[in-house]
Amino acid sequence: MEPTRKRTRKSRSTSENTSSGSYLDGQLLIAMPVMEDERFARSVIYVCAHSSEGAMGIIVNRPAGSIDFPELLVQLEIIDKADQIKLPENAESMKVLKGGPVETGRGFVLHSSDFFIKDATLPIDDGICLTATVDILRAIAKGGGPKHAILALGYAGWAPGQLETEIQGNGWLHCAADEDLIFGGDVEAKYLRALNKIGIDPGMLSNEAGHA
Repeated sequence: MEPTRKRTRKSRSTSENTSSGSYLDGQLLIAMPVMEDERFARSVIYVCAHSSEGAMGIIVNRPAGSIDFPELLVQLEIIDKADQIKLPENAESMKVLKGGPVETGRGFVLHSSDFFIKDATLPIDDGICLTATVDILRAIAKGGGPKHAILALGYAGWAPGQLETEIQGNGWLHCAADEDLIFGGDVEAKYLRALNKIGIDPGMLSNEAGHA
């Protein structure tokens, strides 16, 4: 994935036209009730890259079931099973999420910008980075990783123009991201928190396309 050019952004909370070069990397997508794809229903997605070549993002509000980060470290042979009890607090509490339907066997770590691996970490926006190598998991296991991080299995991807079409069809709202919505606790409540952030009552959203 190639780093995207930094852009000056204004907070955007409505489904504005993005076809004029107003790309959404560093923003949050919030699924509308009209979203027909069950894989993205009630999802909140952090957009990592968006350009004329397409878009890529990480779902930040969908837990990966029973997958436990310390156990995952054992499966990846990063630590021995006996060392699970010695993990630093941020490793023990690390959230593992379903990041999207593409490459679900691969891990993507969204994290604060206080950690960086040359040629591996992609700076996105507002102090948020993405790293997809096992080195960051080793660093977290040793207590030397970023202050804030989530591990996502898989990602969401869009072909050129596809995300713009979905936004214009009222499939998504979008807004500025913040650390709480990306890294905060109570993962499953992030959808309502994201709507509240932009002043929307979920009960007022229509299930019919073309209305909000």
